[in-house]
Amino acid sequence: MRITARCLATTSLVLVTMAAASPSWAADLGANSAIDTVTVYPDGATVTRVITVDLPSGDSTLVAKDFPLGLDTSSIRVEGEGGAKLTIGTIDARPPRAAPVNLPELDKRIEALNDQRADLQGAIDSANARRKFAEHFAEASPVGIGEKGEARPIAEWRTAFAAVGEEISSADTAIRDATRKMREIDRQIAELDVERKAKPPSKLEVRMDVAAAAATKATLRVTYNVRNARWLPLYDARLDTGAKDRKPQLELVRRAEITQSTGEDWSNVSLGVSTVRISRGGNAPELGSLVAQYPQVPKPMALGTASDLARPAPVMQERSARVMPMSKALEAEPRERADEQQAIAEIGGFQATFKIPGRVSLGAAEGAKSLKIASMNVPADLAVRAAPVMDTTAFLEASFKQTDDTTLLPGKVAIYRDGVFVGRGKLAASAKDDIVRLGFGADDKVKIERAVLKRNEGSAGLLVTTSKTDERSFKTTVRNGHDFPIKVAIEDQLPVSESEDIVVEMLPSTTPPTASNIRDKRGVLEWSFDAKPGEVKDITFAWRIRWPKDKSMVIVPAG
Repeated sequence: MRITARCLATTSLVLVTMAAASPSWAADLGANSAIDTVTVYPDGATVTRVITVDLPSGDSTLVAKDFPLGLDTSSIRVEGEGGAKLTIGTIDARPPRAAPVNLPELDKRIEALNDQRADLQGAIDSANARRKFAEHFAEASPVGIGEKGEARPIAEWRTAFAAVGEEISSADTAIRDATRKMREIDRQIAELDVERKAKPPSKLEVRMDVAAAAATKATLRVTYNVRNARWLPLYDARLDTGAKDRKPQLELVRRAEITQSTGEDWSNVSLGVSTVRISRGGNAPELGSLVAQYPQVPKPMALGTASDLARPAPVMQERSARVMPMSKALEAEPRERADEQQAIAEIGGFQATFKIPGRVSLGAAEGAKSLKIASMNVPADLAVRAAPVMDTTAFLEASFKQTDDTTLLPGKVAIYRDGVFVGRGKLAASAKDDIVRLGFGADDKVKIERAVLKRNEGSAGLLVTTSKTDERSFKTTVRNGHDFPIKVAIEDQLPVSESEDIVVEMLPSTTPPTASNIRDKRGVLEWSFDAKPGEVKDITFAWRIRWPKDKSMVIVPAG
């Protein structure tokens, strides 16, 4: 009969228990489920399984024993549809109970079977000895010659032949019977040994009470959350540095590296990734009151008591991310480029979900799988940046405006410059309209040198020495070896004082910096300029520190 109307039923009450089973309200129906849809979060996943079953009229209890043990039982939800009205009742999740194992009784049974096997082996050995004796007798005692060498009657020949043959046949029969019995005993011992070493169930049993107004074929969808899954953002940044007839362009490819160890294989599923973080909960932390008071004198403890302060603090385990290696295939002949499929983005006001086209498979112990979820092409501004106080190498940098509606999550970046892999970098979190900077390796055509012009540690004062000083001066030389102009940014450090007794001043001989406190870091200065083709530019940087003569001063990195 063709179904022309379908009825939808969803759970209004979910009851999950890990203890004793509640009594079944109807006959149990075994059911198999198949994973259909998975949405992976940075800290978990939501899985939807589909169950297709023929329901009789009235009340039934579906029993599915293929759910993972690690699912969050409180997150189980069920909805369904069929050709008749369906009502979904309680949902009960529990580990399948293994049959109790009586080890002493099993050991006794195995011991008795081993004894029987030993008896049978003895019977086989005895029959083999009889057979060998009969064969030896036939070979060593000719029956055709009497005691004086005379020939014996033919009747005695036949009697001897029959006796030897009968003995060998009897021995063979005994060996075959004992061998068959030993095989059966070996099977029994193997079965008992498996029962003795039985492992606890590795799957969760989910029971669903369903009532159907009439017999119908129903489809149920069971959704639940699991923790042992995640995705990490990865990026490919491909920079075309441009030419005289075209401007620099940057392609940023967004990828999701997915790993899962949920205990279930995701085979041929509809897969998506979401930016929602499910482990942080729904509410902001609640703050208590702060009390300013004088330190309390600890009271002496009685003998035999232990202080709470002596208890060890909980250990926090840091999660590690595994990064999947990426490779670039070079082809000798020009061919049509294969397009990599891209996810479909569903952008909401508070999160983004990327649906991977087609079907995807990812096993529980398969490792990481990298999938493309989005890409964008944006114009890029090129510059050369260097921090010669640490390294005189000039690094090419591309900056662009983040135009995507979805936030770029922090992650590792594979860097390509004009089609060549030049290294890896990191991308910070960037919202729409933020300016993003990415480094694209060393620029060998821009030469940078840094020289110390002066370093003088001494005293300051008119007649009586009142303070110590540390005065330093540097010159940085930049040479643009390109045949086109390029923007250059040079960074350096001016010490910062956190004490009134230590005075830091930048000296007048310094080339005025164009920016200070770069990236909100105190004392980090920047000199930026447009270098013409072949141009050489010098930057002078000088500073002095004064501090009391009776104290020592050191320059250390900020904490």
